[in-house]
Amino acid sequence: MLSLSRSSIADREAWEAAGVELPQFDFAAVAQNTLEKPEWVHFGAGNIFRGFVANAHQKLLDSGKANTGIIAAETFDFEMIDKVYKPYDNLTLLVLMNAAGDFQKRIVSSIVEGITADKTREADYSRLTEIFENPSLQMASFTITEKGYSLTGPDGQYLGIVQKDIAGGPEHPVHAMSIVASFAYKRYLKGQYPMTFVSMDNCSHNGDKLKNGMVTIAKEWAAKGLVEEGFVAYLEDEQKITFPLSMIDKITPRPSESVQAALLEQGIGGMDVIVTSKNTYTAPFVNAEISEYLVIEDKFTNGRPALEEAGIIFTDRDTVNNVETMKVTTCLNPLHTALAVTGCLLGYTLIADEMKDATLRKLVETIGYKEGLPVVVDPGILSPKQFLDEVLQERFANPFIPDTPQRIATDTSQKVGIRFGETIKSYIRRDDLDPAQLTAIPLAIAAWCRYLLGVNDEGAAFTLSSDPLLESLQARLEGVALGADAATAAGVRAVLEDQAIFGVDLYAAGLGGTIEGMFTEMLAGPGAVRATLEKYTA
Repeated sequence: MLSLSRSSIADREAWEAAGVELPQFDFAAVAQNTLEKPEWVHFGAGNIFRGFVANAHQKLLDSGKANTGIIAAETFDFEMIDKVYKPYDNLTLLVLMNAAGDFQKRIVSSIVEGITADKTREADYSRLTEIFENPSLQMASFTITEKGYSLTGPDGQYLGIVQKDIAGGPEHPVHAMSIVASFAYKRYLKGQYPMTFVSMDNCSHNGDKLKNGMVTIAKEWAAKGLVEEGFVAYLEDEQKITFPLSMIDKITPRPSESVQAALLEQGIGGMDVIVTSKNTYTAPFVNAEISEYLVIEDKFTNGRPALEEAGIIFTDRDTVNNVETMKVTTCLNPLHTALAVTGCLLGYTLIADEMKDATLRKLVETIGYKEGLPVVVDPGILSPKQFLDEVLQERFANPFIPDTPQRIATDTSQKVGIRFGETIKSYIRRDDLDPAQLTAIPLAIAAWCRYLLGVNDEGAAFTLSSDPLLESLQARLEGVALGADAATAAGVRAVLEDQAIFGVDLYAAGLGGTIEGMFTEMLAGPGAVRATLEKYTA
């Protein structure tokens, strides 16, 4: 039985017999180079980093276009390092799966160190300090989720953890932004060396969020005299420090038990799924779709890896914004949200199964091709039509990517304004288009309102995904239930009138009454959601 370790992969014949592609570079030499002249540290040791970013860098190492590896650092869930990195010598077994069921397996070995940003672990903290003080460091990248950049709560006040970090200064940081700012300060003190901070998280204007987080902390420290005044100027000097925008797109879901079983059948053991105490689902392997996109603003001050040789696109800021707009407002995210809320109502637990439902497929095809493409932002470097084709024909339909509507339905109130509202605004701006002619987008919004009742299409209660506005939204729908008449159902107006949610006046656009009507039809009784979807997608 094969197990994942550096000593094991020395038996190349056995791994290759199991259909696993192995690293092609001299790891010992790369590790030594990284120790002496580190170039890349990455914060956020999770699946998308291991299954996409680290794999891209491996391509450079295999082809001799890089000679240092990546240092993975974790600021939040230290068990990732303790349970998934160290026991497996920082290796990852990457399993790429297409919709036809073909597996591509390769061992990713580009991560040469896995360490924690934990002040109580002196060796780890000392190593991170050493890395940031070295002039060779080119960039720190991030996949820490959008919440990792947030310094304030819903009330606009600093989070408790941030208040403590501000008071404690750079010596005892806990929040990710404070930790990174503290290491940047060490670099500043050592020689004001240039470097670039690259957010690779799937959120809008990610580089700006990262810059705001670090600079805000630095300013608070400077105001208290805890750092030199020049530190803020250093972070804001684009000759020294930059924060490029990026757009990332790849589904790397929780480890699949079916993939684990398949690996065992192929003679690869020790692939147990691990759940950390912070509820991170992980494993020595990463299962992921084959499709992947990473577009980065080419704005680096101290050099960078030649990742364009590994399929990553470097371009200007406007193009990054346009790629993100294409994806988020037209070609992927609106379709995901439509499938999420309808899937929850109709009892689905897998996006791929929804794509076998002719009605739901027609819904998202209409949102994408018929209603979205006429107003899509074309970034020039990617074809919106081809991107949409791939989403609908390969990505969403892939049964080996265990992505759930319940996960995607999380925080929908924070998303509908971008995912649907932007297309509606585009129709309003265009003289040749009338937003009142839209059908599938209003239908998806009506389905979300129906979802908020927490009752599925069979009339049974179900658990709604978390959402910061859930309580207030449900309060607006109080009294609305299955079998309600049109007058009662009109209570949904209190939701639809909220321009802060939708980013547009739905009633002024001629859609408010349409959505109310669809919502009312979905309340007729058990089976009414499906009947309404079928009626408007026929």
